[in-house]
Amino acid sequence: MNNTTYSIKKNEIERKWYIIDAADKPLGRVATEAARLLRGKHKPTYTPNLDTGDHVIILNCSKVVLTGKKLDQKIYRHHSGYIGGMKEITARELLHKNPEKMMMHAVKGMLPHNSLGRQMLKKLRVYAGAEHENAAQKPEVWNF
Repeated sequence: MNNTTYSIKKNEIERKWYIIDAADKPLGRVATEAARLLRGKHKPTYTPNLDTGDHVIILNCSKVVLTGKKLDQKIYRHHSGYIGGMKEITARELLHKNPEKMMMHAVKGMLPHNSLGRQMLKKLRVYAGAEHENAAQKPEVWNF
């Protein structure tokens, strides 16, 4: 009897395409589900040191919901690198101006903060509306 744990090889990884509809769903719930699919944690072949995840398409990001007072109190900050270069934008402004960026930021924070996480993030496509250009990949709808 063999007592070794099976570890999947890179050439054995099978990738599928999934669509998540973010309309009227909380931002964090959609982001966690997308991160789970991108990492491959829903598969029995999940391996922490390999990118075993699938491709994810998130639609209707402009219709995502933020609970509580987050729309006005949550602030996204970044720095240009110059003196006094701190830029701030509220969640309401970012949702109106660039909803795809808000979703990307939420999913990126839930992935590993290393080269493996950056590789996983490349498999994410985010769209503000209901249209996408990945119909040729025959994506399946992922309900949660």
